[in-house]
Amino acid sequence: MWGQVAAANSISDVFAMGGSPLVALNVVAFPLNCLPLDMLKRLMEGGASKVSESGAFLMGGHSVEDKEPKYGLCVFGEVERTHMWRTTGARPGDVLVLTKPLGTGIAATGVKAEMADAALADAAVKWMTKLNDLPRFMNAELRAQVRAATDVTGFGFAGHALDMLSAHTIDLELDTAALPTLPGAADLAAMGLLPAGAYRNEKLYAPQMDSLEKIPQETRDFLFDPQTSGGLLLAAPPDAGAEIVKIARAQGFDQARVIGKFTSGTGRINCQ
Repeated sequence: MWGQVAAANSISDVFAMGGSPLVALNVVAFPLNCLPLDMLKRLMEGGASKVSESGAFLMGGHSVEDKEPKYGLCVFGEVERTHMWRTTGARPGDVLVLTKPLGTGIAATGVKAEMADAALADAAVKWMTKLNDLPRFMNAELRAQVRAATDVTGFGFAGHALDMLSAHTIDLELDTAALPTLPGAADLAAMGLLPAGAYRNEKLYAPQMDSLEKIPQETRDFLFDPQTSGGLLLAAPPDAGAEIVKIARAQGFDQARVIGKFTSGTGRINCQ
């Protein structure tokens, strides 16, 4: 399961540019004297299964002995030059689509504290292992209408959304009530089970967000929760955004939805 999550997370960067992964290389560190080799075997099998599912080929990699186990992939992919998705480029009037629910960081913290129920843990794993392979199911015309894109990972929703505003020519009007979240994660957050990265993210990004004080605390926590293998953020004209949501839901992203719109501005998120 760990191998699947790590591989899906690594491959996501290629999909977030509208591309197709071609080749992946394992990068692994493993404590041979502390953990059984069968664990390493299962870890690598999990990663290989996601590489195969993505349509790429696993072509070896590099391994070292280390005190702490670590695993990831170096991924090479390709994208049509004219259809490459970049982080910036959204225009006033575009809508913002999010394809996966938020809360995997909170869920993982709850699992570590042995306070997350099985349903929440299973939901988190389901989404973390799901490939962000939405570009494969979009025709060229629809892919060309995606004006900006990124995926949500360690900087949380707020950090990655602000990255899309980094040209400082637009703002994001965020409908916080529309944000999809993992069921049960809010209860853990209310108990203070937040990852350390959430506090760092809030310190970094809250100054660039307006009306945060009007947002319920349980919603606010999800804005800064660091994600592993989170969903795609896609900016597109309204009609294209609706079509993207339709396709995403048909491909198993059943929480995909429009969560905001872009307006002229200076690079801030306005929380509503």
